[in-house]
Amino acid sequence: MTQADALAATLLAEMQDAGAVPVAADILQPAETLLDLYGEDIRARAYVTHDPDLGEMMLRPDFTVPVVQAHMRGGAEPARYCYAGPVFRKQSGGRAREYLQVGYELFARDDPARADAEVFALFARLLAPYDLRPVTGDIGILKAAVAGLETSIERKSALMRHIWHPKRFRALLERMGGRGPLAEARAELVSNLRAARAEALIAEAGQMVGLRSADEIGARIATLLHDAEAPPIPREQVQALERLLSLAAPARAALGGMRARGWAALAPALAPALDRLEARLEALDAAGVDTAHLPFEASFGRTTMEYYDGFVFGFLPARGDLPPVATGGRYDALTAVLGQGQAIPAVGGVIRPALLEALT
Repeated sequence: MTQADALAATLLAEMQDAGAVPVAADILQPAETLLDLYGEDIRARAYVTHDPDLGEMMLRPDFTVPVVQAHMRGGAEPARYCYAGPVFRKQSGGRAREYLQVGYELFARDDPARADAEVFALFARLLAPYDLRPVTGDIGILKAAVAGLETSIERKSALMRHIWHPKRFRALLERMGGRGPLAEARAELVSNLRAARAEALIAEAGQMVGLRSADEIGARIATLLHDAEAPPIPREQVQALERLLSLAAPARAALGGMRARGWAALAPALAPALDRLEARLEALDAAGVDTAHLPFEASFGRTTMEYYDGFVFGFLPARGDLPPVATGGRYDALTAVLGQGQAIPAVGGVIRPALLEALT
């Protein structure tokens, strides 16, 4: 048994002592489910194979999805689960492609703030012996801000899809606000599209190349022209959202700042999300976490936590060459997708024992 294996066994035992039931998940998972959740982008990060009977399969990229599926098939409520085992992901920079993951998941309908605090406080206690920096965030606040923008449903949907792709999100926000190189390029494209009918433009382009039909190209042109009629997102709202994306402060101060300054252009949309943040901070304080000094970053989790839709957290090593030792958060929407219409609030997280081993 390696040191990482021993650490995993110790962490798993601690999670069981906290009330979690140990569960297992198949190493081979149906690719269809993961593709439906993440889109084709998951292929770049997962190992895909084909089974003659089961069809396209993936080596398990995480435990959360199969644990949620198992729970939604008839788990009791509330429920706490823990697990340990290898996961597999394509990674660059010499990072491990197969590594151990130990996790804890909590499904509970009552008092989501207390559930968030329970999971974070458990991870903080388990990781206290190590030199790690905790950080928290809230994807729900970002989603609320996007939902509150004065723009079309189509533009809001595009921004929502790209919350987890910061560069693309910022480029879209600039373009929809009428600024930046994308806005200029889009204006030129729209001008050319308005100069002739779609049929004439398609005929002028010559031989069809690619999988899109003429009807699909025509529909896309119509969408582009319709979008061009939408007025720019108000500048004060764009600026408020940009300030929000760059917010980093102790959690209590971050909440106070958002309440006080209000980001006035987005204040009505943010209010319910800030109420949830305040309730969470009170629950964290009750669980023994010092929220006056707990770091909060509004953009935390935007590149690696695609199925989280609320509270997110991580524990980061001082060594810059190592990824987060632990990550987690709330994923209520995921349970609705996997539960075929049924949903239950859920929050959880994972720890990488091999990274703990590297720190000892």
